[in-house]
Amino acid sequence: MKIRSAALLLGSLCVSTVAIAQKQETYLYVTYLYCDMTQQERVDEIVETLDKPIYDAAVADGSIGAWGWGAHHTGGKWRRFQYHMAPSMDALIASQKKIGEQIEAKNSALNQEAGKICNSHDDYIWRSVAGSTGARGPAGFSVYYVCDGREIQADELMKRVFGPKLDKLVDEGKLMSWGWLEHIVGGEYRRLATMTASDVPALLAARGSVVEMMLDDPLADTLDDICGSHADYIWEIQFEQP
Repeated sequence: MKIRSAALLLGSLCVSTVAIAQKQETYLYVTYLYCDMTQQERVDEIVETLDKPIYDAAVADGSIGAWGWGAHHTGGKWRRFQYHMAPSMDALIASQKKIGEQIEAKNSALNQEAGKICNSHDDYIWRSVAGSTGARGPAGFSVYYVCDGREIQADELMKRVFGPKLDKLVDEGKLMSWGWLEHIVGGEYRRLATMTASDVPALLAARGSVVEMMLDDPLADTLDDICGSHADYIWEIQFEQP
């Protein structure tokens, strides 16, 4: 088996970085942001001051199930991401509109400042397919896949073959969480694999364990054949609730 195949199974939160309970359907709205790298820390400050109290309140009142803000550590051109979860598409879109209006009404000047620093973005809506149910870690590895149309077969492999192996790594404490999500709305990426750990060194050590675990499994080549192109990111979660 190719080592590249094993690496494809590694994932983040991200929004990259999200472990989802499988007892009910879960949808995620994720905005991936392109930012001015010289000012991106200022956006983190604005999100903490402006966005965080509103998102935290939305979690508390049940409007959304969770939300988070993550910062780029390693990977492509996305510099920040923001996500929120809900149990249906209707609830997801309604909460997006409501929270956006609340943020703008609270302080439009700060909101516009953040928009100028991170002035371009890609939006995706994902639906959880498989994953662990425990707490998420603050460091996440995300793999965004381009697939060939046989994504349902890849989903079955993740649920029935590779999922139990990843659950074992969670049980052993090598991972804090993992997830597998399907594309609903957005760009070219059709599936998202995630895993999280307590910090980046632990995350990279877990990555090594996953690669080693997959080397002797020929079905990893099947997954590689279905989803043969991908982009990798390491994220650091700045804010998250719960």
